[in-house]
Amino acid sequence: MRAKPLAGSPFGGRPTSAQEYGPGLSLLLVAPLVLLLVGGFLYPVGKLFWGSVFVPEATFANYARILQEPLFLLVLWRTFEIAFVVTALALLLGYPVAMAMARVSGRTAMLIAACVLIPLWTSVLVRSYAWIVLLQRNGVVNNALIETGLTGTPLRLLYTQGAVIAAMTQVLLPFMILPIYSVVRNIPDDFVRAARNLGAGSLQAFFRVTLPLSLPGVTAGVLITFILSLGFYITPALVGGPGTLMMSTLIGQQTTELLDWPFAGALAAVLLAATLLLVIVFRRALALNKGFKLG
Repeated sequence: MRAKPLAGSPFGGRPTSAQEYGPGLSLLLVAPLVLLLVGGFLYPVGKLFWGSVFVPEATFANYARILQEPLFLLVLWRTFEIAFVVTALALLLGYPVAMAMARVSGRTAMLIAACVLIPLWTSVLVRSYAWIVLLQRNGVVNNALIETGLTGTPLRLLYTQGAVIAAMTQVLLPFMILPIYSVVRNIPDDFVRAARNLGAGSLQAFFRVTLPLSLPGVTAGVLITFILSLGFYITPALVGGPGTLMMSTLIGQQTTELLDWPFAGALAAVLLAATLLLVIVFRRALALNKGFKLG
């Protein structure tokens, strides 16, 4: 099976777009992904959701249990609260870094890229244990606070919601920076230069030109960070305590400790439905912004 030549090139040549492949070749190329999606995601998730309603018999008791017991609603609320805070902090910290990566060159750009990519290439488990070293009772932070006289006794920093938010923000920061950087670096400098020539100040040029044009990258980064935050498991389990229980940890307890798979399926279904609803609302809200259009 051969690829068709470039539509706009009379000499043919190397294909550069998926639109140049025929239906058969396109299906062949995506077949492994489709098989993995069906076998590794749709089937197990569908079986989990099926069990939440039809095991041992057809009933919605598992879903009613979530609504009747305040603990589960509190965990669901806390999960979305932490995800919102982590996403907001990652955006506040990541946007300036993405701008710097896109606007500098040479060794400075390489240094910034290394600071972003090296943590991304490091295991999440290692980074989570690093936060334990920093925040434990005799850790680096407490020792620094005592030596500077800011406190006389070690503070309880580990196993708190603040520790979970700080660690998750650091772990997920590259997922916010890279999408924004990929969009900002493609914004021509002439646009900002033209705005400045027309009398706009630096801030006005940023808010009227750069920020609206970077919204697709911001949207991608926010969605990736927020969805990953909702399902984060390792970091909250290591640096969080009983007071920071999140949905992923709760689902893990139901499946590995209590072996209550039907209820775990109901928890997963509620979390997935709430996530999809918020993502739709978020995209609709951003679509109202001037200069941004849903793809």
